[in-house]
Amino acid sequence: MYRWIGVVTFLAVALVLGWTKMPGEAEVRQELFTLPSIRSCNELAKLLEESRQRLGNVPIRVGQAERMMAENSGAAAPAAKQAAGSRDDYSTTNVQVEGVDEADIVKTDGEYIYQVNNRRVLIIRAHPSDSMTVKKVIEFPDAGFNPRDIYVDREHLVVVGTSYPGHPEKHPPFVRPSSGTVKAVVFNIRNKDSISEVRTVEIEGDYRSSRKIGKDVYLVANRYPEYHILRDSAAPASSPGTPVYRDTQAGKDYIRVKCTDICYFPGFIEPNYLIVGGFSLDSPERAQVGTYLGAGTNVYVSTDNLYVATTRYDHGPIRPMPAIMPESPRLPGILPFENREETTIYRFALDNGRVVFNGQGSVPGTILNQFSMDEFGGFFRVATTQSGWQSGISRNSLYVLDENLGITGRIEDIAPGERIYSARFMGQRGYMVTFKTTDPLFVFDLSNPQKPTILGALKIPGFSNYLHPYDENHLIGFGKDALEAVHKNPDGTVVRQGFAYEQGMKVALFDVTDVNNPVEKYAIRIGDRGTDSEVLHNHKALLFDREKNLLAFPITVTEIKDQSAATPPWEYGSFVFQGAYVYDLSLDRGFVLKGKLTHRSGEDYLKAGQDWYYSDRDINRILFIKDNLYTLSDRMVQANDLQSLTLRGSLTLSKREV
Repeated sequence: MYRWIGVVTFLAVALVLGWTKMPGEAEVRQELFTLPSIRSCNELAKLLEESRQRLGNVPIRVGQAERMMAENSGAAAPAAKQAAGSRDDYSTTNVQVEGVDEADIVKTDGEYIYQVNNRRVLIIRAHPSDSMTVKKVIEFPDAGFNPRDIYVDREHLVVVGTSYPGHPEKHPPFVRPSSGTVKAVVFNIRNKDSISEVRTVEIEGDYRSSRKIGKDVYLVANRYPEYHILRDSAAPASSPGTPVYRDTQAGKDYIRVKCTDICYFPGFIEPNYLIVGGFSLDSPERAQVGTYLGAGTNVYVSTDNLYVATTRYDHGPIRPMPAIMPESPRLPGILPFENREETTIYRFALDNGRVVFNGQGSVPGTILNQFSMDEFGGFFRVATTQSGWQSGISRNSLYVLDENLGITGRIEDIAPGERIYSARFMGQRGYMVTFKTTDPLFVFDLSNPQKPTILGALKIPGFSNYLHPYDENHLIGFGKDALEAVHKNPDGTVVRQGFAYEQGMKVALFDVTDVNNPVEKYAIRIGDRGTDSEVLHNHKALLFDREKNLLAFPITVTEIKDQSAATPPWEYGSFVFQGAYVYDLSLDRGFVLKGKLTHRSGEDYLKAGQDWYYSDRDINRILFIKDNLYTLSDRMVQANDLQSLTLRGSLTLSKREV
């Protein structure tokens, strides 16, 4: 175990990274990665100001694009084989990479269910199912703390959330956060009768993402600089408004990052701080926190590396059109200017809570989310979209980056005029869904990183927002059905075409055994326009276990009453159901609906009328423990028989009074 004291300026010096030689692979030479460090607070202020000026007319601040869109060198980073796969016969969170846990609002250890619930964490005894009880309610003394997600293992509960200043303190510390912070509060839960808080790791900034690998926890945050302090010549050099952090394992006081402890990526995109922290639950050593000038929007993590991606939107300089008639009083025209979108990827090696920068690369275009990225066999694969602001034609691409994050293989100009709705990498194959009026599902051969190729494509109505592996030759697509539309005037002239209206939810099982001719083996359609599921926006809401033929997800269903051929495709349905749909899914029979579960009463549905409204009885997570299926909302935990869905028990949760 490495010993790290305080904020580590590990990037100020060169780091030699050794790459492992895998069977059948050529040995990869060692590379020297260096990053410059800030020499003074004046240099910090200068670099930030230069970055702001470089951005020019770019209107999007770091992280805004993500909010608008609805977050080992030789060995593979295997994709999680199945969502909520069983271990000791209970479900776990659906994650992207096997062995890399992702925080969620609900977890279970097979005996207890842990739930983030109205700024509290509830620990619920799940057995026996007909007499479930709340074993412990964890409240947080920090009135500004908002728990968002949790991690659980046999010994620890880690609550990850955000905290905001502005709450009065009797004796405020001299050094304290001036903006929001990311907190990881660690509890010892080995003895459920004596749960105790043992540690809090806190870094200043906006929460971007986190991961847990074994006993190691990693946090990623962004923080916007305080220019008014940096520009104040009277501000003490030791307190220039840089981010603060603390680990109560080493003391309760906040530590301000020194200017000289900050490193920067040459040509960094955003005038922001990117903060990456790591700590081990089994180590008493202080958390390691690295601060960089830069930013991050999407995060992908393998078992060995953490990748942070951020996009630069470069509008280029405004160029006045040469005046043909100088005496003309009209304003000069403007020549078309270049619009470039480029995503920069920063790589950090992970080792027992230690985070070390070891590479940087760039690709054209923007990425959709974490599933647009993947690490396999020492290579990094990424799918991007270029919006085509100037040409009006968007383009999609797939890039393969080598161990130095340089582009070694590419496929460009995929589905011009469309954009990526989902992507998934599964070993030596890749899958991409683009959409404008129909859903092309592309299958890629990535066995040769230098020459990736398109093997086949399937065009069907609708699109998939999320692709999930079923097995090596099948995948499940979750998305929306769609109707291609053409708008015409009364005289028949076309006003608008080349677009489609979203309809109800669609779930499909794709067979890619014949990679050159993928087929939609089975498909189901649920509800009408307006039907939605959290699975379409958050993969962690999915419950899938192939061995049990189990597929379940939360859903809000709308239906159009008295629908006919004259019903326009833009008409929304009326709210009819919120709860969980539970299916038996197999290659032999496809999707067989086992039942629908809801926590709402008949009175709740009557109150809703035609429009959906939020209810604290909306089911948001589904899990299983042995032969029980559990559904959770903010007001209830319900247990049903896993096979028959017969009700076995329910527990009403107290409503927190704010």
